[in-house]
Amino acid sequence: MTGKAMRLPIYQVDAFTDRVFAGNPAAVVPLESWLPDAQLQAIAAENNLAETAFFIRSGTEFELRWFTPAVEVELCGHATLATAFVISTILEPGRARMDFATRQAGTLTVTRDGDRYTLDFPNRPPQPAETPDPNLLAALGGPAPVAILSGRDYLVVYDSADAVRALAPDMALLSTLDIWAVCVTAPGDASGEDGVDFVSRLFAPAQGIPEDPVTGSTHCMLTPYWAERLGKTVLKAHQVSARGGELLCELAGDRVRIGGQAVLYLEGSILV
Repeated sequence: MTGKAMRLPIYQVDAFTDRVFAGNPAAVVPLESWLPDAQLQAIAAENNLAETAFFIRSGTEFELRWFTPAVEVELCGHATLATAFVISTILEPGRARMDFATRQAGTLTVTRDGDRYTLDFPNRPPQPAETPDPNLLAALGGPAPVAILSGRDYLVVYDSADAVRALAPDMALLSTLDIWAVCVTAPGDASGEDGVDFVSRLFAPAQGIPEDPVTGSTHCMLTPYWAERLGKTVLKAHQVSARGGELLCELAGDRVRIGGQAVLYLEGSILV
């Protein structure tokens, strides 16, 4: 190592779960001031998690940014939850509300009630995809979908949770699609033991995330879709990735509230 290294605190949090080794892991790095973008991106690439969140204090609020190993993203749910967890349990124990100013998604509020956190995010209902990429279904494989819609991501709807679980996409082909990511979804079994209203998975290989374990931001699109289809505004969701995660979603006008838990896995420091 040459020169004087800067030591930064780092936390790794499993979000949208109540136990380690489940949910979606995110790195959280508090900063005194913003580092150069290239350095933030290099740290996220080194962490090699779906997202690394960086934040600084700005008065009574916080400024928040998120990076995958490949790019900066405009909205991320699980890393926002992880950041709120770090602030309210470690840095400012007991803090019940955190307001995060973001560069593209406006101000995002997270509230804490016991061990549950609720994210106040924008409502982003999907629209019919008039001309979906012809490689989309070939890349996903599996049965014919019920519908294809789009927003930030493609939304591909199947008729059963088993069909969603069984998909084994061609990641190389998916990465050629001209859209941020592909979300697949199907109804759950609301009468079952867990009362799940819908399930989903998300693939974003072009962004450095072959499959995201649990994707809070995609539920800005999933919640209004399933709320309209099922005729209810409060829905229980399960992202059926290998790690899995649970979310409680509520449609509230032009906002979507996304609830979940989080647990600390790692606390340490990095030298850059």
